[in-house]
Amino acid sequence: MPSFDIVMEPDMVEVRNAVDQSIKEIDTRFDFKGTGAKCELVDKTIVLHAESDFQLEQVQSVVTSKLTRRNVDIRFLDLNAKPEKVGGNLLKQTITIKFGLETEQAKKIVKTIKDEKMKVQASIQGDSVRVSGKKRDDLQEAIAILRDKVKELPLAFNNFRD
Repeated sequence: MPSFDIVMEPDMVEVRNAVDQSIKEIDTRFDFKGTGAKCELVDKTIVLHAESDFQLEQVQSVVTSKLTRRNVDIRFLDLNAKPEKVGGNLLKQTITIKFGLETEQAKKIVKTIKDEKMKVQASIQGDSVRVSGKKRDDLQEAIAILRDKVKELPLAFNNFRD
């Protein structure tokens, strides 16, 4: 029986490359010379350092632009984190990279598929949703509908099996 998985996972190789490019740009930019502005990738978070709120916004702008150029969806990032004082006049902001579907998001995807009354079944499997059906065409139609209806999540469709 054909099936595929709906997941929410960024390409971490591209994320690492984008952060490396951001580090190089921050090191060479004139407005960051002599300041403590930097960024680093730590596990599944991007940590930004700067001396002021304005510089922190500029560092965040550099990182997001590099991620966009490397085709990493910005919706993977939790940009709502508040900057915190580290010491002296240094600020630090931790941006979390989202992995996996939360339960509410998975339920919304399953509901969207069921509301369309398609000939496929969707089931929640941990932090992903597995969709299976009798025909490959039905699965491709389900992918098209999800891309159209669920725009707030950067969904990826993998593990397609015939």
